[in-house]
Amino acid sequence: MSLYNAEPFTFDGMVSQLCSITKNFPDKRTGDNTFYSITDAALGAFAVFFTQNPSFLAFQDDMQKSKGKSNAQTLFIMDKIPCDNHIRDLMDEVPPSYIFPMFSYIFNGLHALGYLDEFRSINNTLLIALDGTEYFSSQKIHCDNCSQKKHRNGTITYFHTAVTPVIVAPGNNKVISLQPEFVKPQDGHKKQDCENAAAKRWFSQYGQQYRDIGITILGDDLYSNHPICKIILEEELHFILVCKADSHKILYEWLTEFEAMGEVQTLVNERWTGKHYEIDTYRFFNKVPLRDSEDSLYVNWCEIITTLEDGTVVYKNAFISDYEISKGNVQEVVKAGRARWKVENENNNVLKTKGYHLEHNFGHGKKYLSYVLFTLNILAFLFHTVLEMMDKKYLVIRNNLSARKTFFDDIRALTRYICFNSWNEMLNFMIQGLEIEFIDTS
Repeated sequence: MSLYNAEPFTFDGMVSQLCSITKNFPDKRTGDNTFYSITDAALGAFAVFFTQNPSFLAFQDDMQKSKGKSNAQTLFIMDKIPCDNHIRDLMDEVPPSYIFPMFSYIFNGLHALGYLDEFRSINNTLLIALDGTEYFSSQKIHCDNCSQKKHRNGTITYFHTAVTPVIVAPGNNKVISLQPEFVKPQDGHKKQDCENAAAKRWFSQYGQQYRDIGITILGDDLYSNHPICKIILEEELHFILVCKADSHKILYEWLTEFEAMGEVQTLVNERWTGKHYEIDTYRFFNKVPLRDSEDSLYVNWCEIITTLEDGTVVYKNAFISDYEISKGNVQEVVKAGRARWKVENENNNVLKTKGYHLEHNFGHGKKYLSYVLFTLNILAFLFHTVLEMMDKKYLVIRNNLSARKTFFDDIRALTRYICFNSWNEMLNFMIQGLEIEFIDTS
């Protein structure tokens, strides 16, 4: 019997699990300086991100004083409501790795309950797309963990970057966020070096955790190099990575020679889009060297060029993979490779532009604060994704309101003026107010 059932993946169940995890957070305070618990600080920060309401705690503090209870307590099981400065001071001492077990808990539960089956793609694997994203930048505020850009005029821009792995699938608008990995100053000062080093740490640390369920790694051209591909294979994972000609001169020189001999294979497919025909031309060749060295990995290459009937090119891209490519699977390889864009569109872009304000400086701190707040923000996004997958009441409300902004506007307004005894009570209130016909079959 599975260790997981549906209950932990209610809102209350996930918050309860997060609460348990926060009790292990490091707390150096002693004596009378512990009025607010480290758990209250962590759950308070999470609540701000989950509700997308920077004023949530202030409103709940007012509600507590006037009504004797608040949504901070009933929904997020907080005991006391610390102020923003207290939260920042306490969270600055917590390495983000202390939050990572929550990501594993959710992933393992979704897997055990079969909810990840809809994400299965090529060779029945899950696609994990990685991408680096900058989430903090300032010429004044900085800490020891900041990376630096030195400008010609002598000024310095301080910034933070993280690699954000997510599970994606072609045709699926949802993504499942996994533990991030943060780019650190010792990784180097070039984006390529920094991001690659962070990605390699992620593969080394989490490859074993995911390999047994079948994983294919997706990434842009930055990742299609010998060291990255080597560590992916060492961790017994697969890969489909963007491969540009200008950054892989040796590989493309080999391809040119094989093409001259007529050994590069081609597959042409014509599609009706509903408005016009598009022609997909696939080319592929197996076993070409990734670099000019005796120890080079040999990879399999494919390309897609999509044209209109008049020859106009509307899309072109190329990939390398450890999968042997044939006419039977080249379309599937390309389809999976193109899903990489979802880490930017459905993950990073949503987090930056759809209410989570990922690039906003919620607090920088001196040690780990920016890391922790970034992680809690991503976790809040993951909570909403899981609720959309598993909470029927949540889904019917989201579908009824349609616009993401409207949903969060309603959450902010309701939690400001009404204290709900539970998450389910709030959803029932919204269903009744929206006059939604809902039959609970669970």
